[in-house]
Amino acid sequence: MGSTTPSPEYDVLIVGAGFGGLYTLHKLRSQGFSARILDDGADLGGVWYWNCYPGARVDTKVPLYEFSDQKIWSDWTWTEKYPGVQEIKRYFAHVEDKLHLKKDISFNTRVEKARWDEAGSMWRVADKSGTERTSRFFVLCTGFAAKPFIPSLPGLETFAGTACHTSRWPQQGIDLKGKKVGVVGNGSSGLQVIQEVAPDVSHLTVFQRSPTYALPMRQKPLAEEDQDKSTYPALYEKRRTTFAGIDQEFRRSDCSSAAPEERRAFFEAAWAEGGLSFWLANYQDVIRDRASNRLAYDFWRSKVLPRISDPAARDLLAPRDPPYHFGTKRATLEQRYYEVYNQPNVALVDARSDPVARVAPSGVLLSSGRLVELDVLVLATGFDSVSGGILAVDVRGARPSLSLRRKWSRGTRTNLGMTTAGFPNLMFLYGPQAPTSFCNGPTCAELQGDWIVSAIASMRDNRKLTLDPTLEAEQEWCDLVNNIGDMTLLPETKSEYMGTNIPGKPKEMLNFLGGLVDYTKRITGVVESGFPGFTVQ
Repeated sequence: MGSTTPSPEYDVLIVGAGFGGLYTLHKLRSQGFSARILDDGADLGGVWYWNCYPGARVDTKVPLYEFSDQKIWSDWTWTEKYPGVQEIKRYFAHVEDKLHLKKDISFNTRVEKARWDEAGSMWRVADKSGTERTSRFFVLCTGFAAKPFIPSLPGLETFAGTACHTSRWPQQGIDLKGKKVGVVGNGSSGLQVIQEVAPDVSHLTVFQRSPTYALPMRQKPLAEEDQDKSTYPALYEKRRTTFAGIDQEFRRSDCSSAAPEERRAFFEAAWAEGGLSFWLANYQDVIRDRASNRLAYDFWRSKVLPRISDPAARDLLAPRDPPYHFGTKRATLEQRYYEVYNQPNVALVDARSDPVARVAPSGVLLSSGRLVELDVLVLATGFDSVSGGILAVDVRGARPSLSLRRKWSRGTRTNLGMTTAGFPNLMFLYGPQAPTSFCNGPTCAELQGDWIVSAIASMRDNRKLTLDPTLEAEQEWCDLVNNIGDMTLLPETKSEYMGTNIPGKPKEMLNFLGGLVDYTKRITGVVESGFPGFTVQ
């Protein structure tokens, strides 16, 4: 790439073999770059390699949740509207059949360290075995849910049964039939485990700190005739023109100004559509205005209450007064979640009023002194989201003392949600201060992947070695992200969107909430304009 110093082994090293890493690798190869993916899993899929817990499935309907490459989708047929993990794994095998990516992937390779070599203008990337590889550019495609959060539970190591986080479920599975199972947490993965295993276990105890505002998935089988591929090209273009990278958009009018009958009809239609509609295709002010948000919550509650027979469970699962604003935590999709609590073998523990005190060899001891006996303890406790996967790697920048962990310890700093000052030629996809958690994964992967590859190609074509954002541009982007976020209700809720689910993590807006269209406008033209806001050498 025009260097007079010894050349690195690769043009680009990528961490992560999920949608983002695979797309970026494919595009880089098409541009003639030497690139390699390093992944600590044993196969393709990223999060979909690790998420093999019972009930794991996507929460974005197909064909939105797939690559837009006709070579891939032209002869692929889904069997469900919301595919489960085994079908997703078959899909990635199909992607491999078409693109032959594995020849440029090192599996079972956990990247632990990366440092910028100033003299050679290259990255030195070391894995757990101590093997070091060098590259001109280093791209982190670790995803928003790469680092599981395991709370500090006293005595956890003493538990005599099986305990694991949902994202580290054994690939061979766990035999739960006839077992006493406890699930801590009821977010997306917790909900899926709960509704999946409830019919088979001898007893299920759910430890809930706050309710999940679950929405109807409206799952259904798909036949080949249900998948009209003549519509796919237009669909993939459309998903780049909506707020969340799907095929729906927020309603432009406000809930607060709608007549009651109009509002009710709109809510009913969104509810009947199912999926993410009641969250990402609702009135535009639901996420900003408290009164509108309460109207949405009350409608949601009116739909949930009739499905729960026990009054005590109703109060916990759908309380009269919302413990947090609707839509300010990650949306969950359910198929029979609320009916689970009508089963005689299921118990719901209010872990806010009677929290887990410690884990004992035979189960979980609550603060009240009650022992809940368990054979299996499932930790569905979420993730150090968005930035956690990136910071799991010890990344050192232009100065050896400049650690990315240290730089972001008081708050994330990026430019365009893909680069950070002081770390030349480091890029990240589906990470902090980008649309990430509020964008369909494959849509974001392709949009950001295209930008990253075009930036790297421009550097090569113009015989430039290093690309580093300025501190001024970084501060402007940070201010933009937080100012937009402050216009919403998200900062008022403790959640992974604000980093407040992790002890000691700074409270900040981790996602760009201006939507995909606005984000696209802001990053488009940066490369062609010669990288304003960057130092190029």
